[in-house]
Amino acid sequence: MAAGAAPGPEAPLQHEQISHTKLSADDEWNLQQERMYKAHRGHESMHVEMILIFLCALVIAQVVLVQWRQRHGRSYNLVTLLQMWVVPLYFTIKLYWWRFLSLWGMFSVTTSYILFRATRKPLSGGTPRLVYKWFLLIYKLSYAFGVVGYLAIMFTMCGFNLFFKIKARDSMDFGIMSLFYGLYYGVMGRDCAEICSDCMASTIGFYSVSGMPTRSLSDNICAVCGQQIIVELDEEGLIENTYQLSCRHVFHEFCIRGWCIVGKKQTCPYCKEKVDLKRMINNPWERTHILYGQILDWLRYLVAWQPVVIGIVQGINYSLGLE
Repeated sequence: MAAGAAPGPEAPLQHEQISHTKLSADDEWNLQQERMYKAHRGHESMHVEMILIFLCALVIAQVVLVQWRQRHGRSYNLVTLLQMWVVPLYFTIKLYWWRFLSLWGMFSVTTSYILFRATRKPLSGGTPRLVYKWFLLIYKLSYAFGVVGYLAIMFTMCGFNLFFKIKARDSMDFGIMSLFYGLYYGVMGRDCAEICSDCMASTIGFYSVSGMPTRSLSDNICAVCGQQIIVELDEEGLIENTYQLSCRHVFHEFCIRGWCIVGKKQTCPYCKEKVDLKRMINNPWERTHILYGQILDWLRYLVAWQPVVIGIVQGINYSLGLE
């Protein structure tokens, strides 16, 4: 009897294993959600405590970061840039996102070379133009990826993917991935461009972060790159025009656009007078680039510091025995 009864308890287990293998992906996900709901049933007070801890951590972290940025802006920017460079690398290796890792590697190698060129003394004559062209390219590509990703998400939410027989999950994944690529590399490009702008301008000598410039500016010299201006103000250039700010200082068009839009500078590279970006941009379609740059500055906190805050909250919950 004992030998005959032994297989009895194993039969339901085998049946359960077979039934689970026959479930579709959506059914398996629903089953996992149901199990999670049953496991957390009756823990409402614990969940309230965890939410309060998370909200308090967010408020305190925001206050600390704002004070740090106001009192020690340089160290804050450097640590933030390091965070943005390292944190995605950790998650891509952990989750096996090889596509992002390959793009991250190419961007890191090229940007490291650009940073190396921008920090050399004496500075090569063609380096400023190379730096601003590279980061302007990154800026435009990230803008394009962000727009495509946003449109893909709205495309899926409106159900237009059904007309092209595209699965909602595939189109949504593509939209989220494109949007993330655009925002991440846009933030990284702007931060690196700001570092290069300060370093190159101080090396050339027409600009100083604090204090007076070490060189006087001639009428036909661009203070951003230190090269001679050939095209006159009222003359149409083949590649680029010459632009004059309200302070009467003149620059190469690509240089001053890279300085203001990509390098996040709002003052003249020589006299530090406030730059009117609305007057500088004549094409209404280019105004969206300014708005996009502001969005990137706002989202820097989410990319760099949000994982740190979440890790601190999880540590507090673990120490208090909240699961």
